Parts: sequence; structure tokens; C-alpha cells
Amino acid sequence: MKHWIKPLVGIVPTVIAQMLTTVGIVLCLLLFGLNTVSVDAHAEAQKPTVLGARVAGDDARTRIVLDMDRQVTPAISGLRNPYRLIIDLPEMVFKVPEDAGESGRGLVSDWRFGLFAVGKSRIVLDLTGPVSVDKTFFLPAIDDQPARLVVDLVSTSAEEFSAFVEASRPNRSTADKKTDTKSDRLATGSDSDKPLIVLDPGHGGIDTGATGVAGTLEKAIVLDFAKLLKEKLEESGLYNVHMTREEDTFIPLAKRVQIGHDLEADLFISIHADSVRRGQKYARGATVYTLSDKASDQLAEDLAETENMSDIIAGVELQDEPTEVTDILLDLARRETRSFSVYFARTLVSELKSAVRLINNPHRSAGFRVLKAHDVPSVLVELGYLSNEHDEKLLISAEWRERMAGAMSEAIHGFFRPRLARQQATPSQ
Repeated sequence: MKHWIKPLVGIVPTVIAQMLTTVGIVLCLLLFGLNTVSVDAHAEAQKPTVLGARVAGDDARTRIVLDMDRQVTPAISGLRNPYRLIIDLPEMVFKVPEDAGESGRGLVSDWRFGLFAVGKSRIVLDLTGPVSVDKTFFLPAIDDQPARLVVDLVSTSAEEFSAFVEASRPNRSTADKKTDTKSDRLATGSDSDKPLIVLDPGHGGIDTGATGVAGTLEKAIVLDFAKLLKEKLEESGLYNVHMTREEDTFIPLAKRVQIGHDLEADLFISIHADSVRRGQKYARGATVYTLSDKASDQLAEDLAETENMSDIIAGVELQDEPTEVTDILLDLARRETRSFSVYFARTLVSELKSAVRLINNPHRSAGFRVLKAHDVPSVLVELGYLSNEHDEKLLISAEWRERMAGAMSEAIHGFFRPRLARQQATPSQ
């Protein structure tokens, strides 16, 4: 009995070739990955490094010491209301304990550090009162001692500190406050272009935002989520989407508002994941906030107060804001904008109900500065509360974020559906 066996000639070489190709691809990927890590490590090594930091002294004289791997030139300035000292540096790597700065000494109550903008790091020291910079000098590295930047502060009068503030920040400029109103395209839907949505991941850079029970940083969570939501919206092909920040950088609150205004955005969504104070650590679930002159409740008031501190935390000079509206057209635009904001907030809450857990009374309001664009419908979305361990676990869950982003996308579709329908009908008329 003959056993017919298919010849293996030609098959073995093919299998070997496929195996070699696969091995080659894997090796290339490994080499690419190693090369990327090497490039990142090299780039990190090129940046100056802060190896240590400490504050010493008393209420009369206080010294700040930064241990560094090389000499850099700092720019030191002051800010009032509250009293702060700002040390601007080139972009640094901070190899200091994460809790460094949580408590100060002498004339410094506490301090923080981090990336302020691309190519620029910042140290912000909260002061117990007005100070004068007595001396600033750099000690070169000697033997096993690192190089050191030393700043000596002494107590002074409010008048002298004010003079220091003026002298140390001569190039600051107050942006012209624009009072022009946007067109009525929100009301008529006459603009045939795609709706433009601005996503605003809160905090960033030196302003880390809230820290979760397990150490999750708000600035990282909201940036990752905003990128996911942007991807979903762009996949639909219906919108143009812009983000106020796409990296771990700090953006002042006024600049965030201005971005939405300058782009003539049709919708502005600020994304956060805060911590709750005053014994409300059990608060959890998503919340949607709109702007109001009076907070809807204590939680909303506390969160608005926290969010509005962002500029102070990062050492930004606060600009005076108009307390009342004198232009009737501007007033009308603002009222219309708030109506659209409330409408979207209700649409969003309705969509989120079937997808994620919501806090009790999920639509709330308070005086959030980031929502104050007079011509852009704006909401602030708390994805959850990092002060709650259950919310924190959800916020870092890919499955939960996918569900949340999907629900938000559907709410945005619902908000713009009448306008999109009109735009599609126009060519056939």
C-alpha cells in the first residue's frame, strides 16, 4: 500500500524565510524601542538637574538652597496678593522627593516646582509676608559637593516689596480685553464649516492639580482623557477639535478662555478630576458645572475656589476682571452663551446617566474663571473625584474612560445635531 506524502521541497525554505522575516521585524522593533529610549534618556541628560532643595532660617532671614549638576542663570521676581517669590529657570529635571516643598521655614510657608512652559521650569515660594532678596549667588561644584544656587531673603516692608515686584517684572503686559461679540451662527446655524470644539485639560506643568488616594495626578488623567475624546470626535469627521494643551505644560486660566474666544469656538469643555474638601471625601461620580454668579451649593463653591487658584499656584500675575457689564450687546451675548451652556450641560448629564456613575444633582454651577468666555458655550466636567478611592480606580481604567468618552461624544452629537442637519440640507435647497 502506497502512502502518498506531499513533497516538502519548496515549503521548508518558505517557512524558514517567514521565520527569518519575523525575527528581523522583531529585532527592528526592539532596536527602534531601544533607540527611542536612548534618545529620550540622552535628551533628559542634556537638561540641567536639581539634585536637592531645602529652606533654612527664621522669620528675619531665610535661605533657599538648590543643589544642581551645573550652573544656570535664574530670573527672580515677586508677586503680590498673595506674597510670592518666583524663580524661573531653564527647563530642569527635578530629582527631589515628591513631597518636597509641602512645608517651609521662616519667611517661606511652602513651595512647589515643575515645568511651567516648554523650555522653562519654575519654582514658586509662598511667603509669610513681604521680603527682600538680600543676596543671590552660585557656588561651583567642589570635590563631592554639587553646584549650589543660593537665595537669601530678609523681611521687609510691603512698600519695598511692591517696588521689588515692579522692578522685577518690567515686561509684563496686560492683554487688551476684547469686547467684540461673535456672530450669531449658534442661533442660526448659517456657518457651513464644521463646529469647532475646544477641549481644555485642566492644570499641567507646575500645577499638578489634585492627587489621588493612590498618588494619581489630576493633570495626567485629564490630559489622557482629553486626547481620547479628541480622537473619538475627529473619527466622526463632523468637527474640528482643538486642545488648550497637548503636553504637560501650564496654561493660565485667562489664556484658556482666550483660546476659545480667539478660535471662535462653538463649544468649550474643561476637563478635571478634583479632590473634595471639608469632610466630603465620600463624594464620587461625574459632575457637570456651568458658570453662575452664585454657587449652587457648597461643593460647587469649594471646587470653583480651588480651580480659580490655579494661576496663583503657578505664579501667574492675576489680572483685574470687570465687575459689571456696561455694553448691552456684550450682556446679551453673555446671557445667550450661558443659555447654550446650560442646554449642553443638561444634554451631557442625560447622556452620562446611562453610561457612568453620576454624583447626586449632577448639574451644578459656580463662578469658575475658566468658563467666563462671553461668546463661547462652556462647561466644566469633573470626571470623578480623586479623593475617592473608587473613583480613582475608575479614572485609570481604560474601559471606564472609553465608556465616558463615548457618552460625551454622543452628547456633543446631540448638541450640534440641529446645526449639522441644517448644513446638510442647505446644498439641496
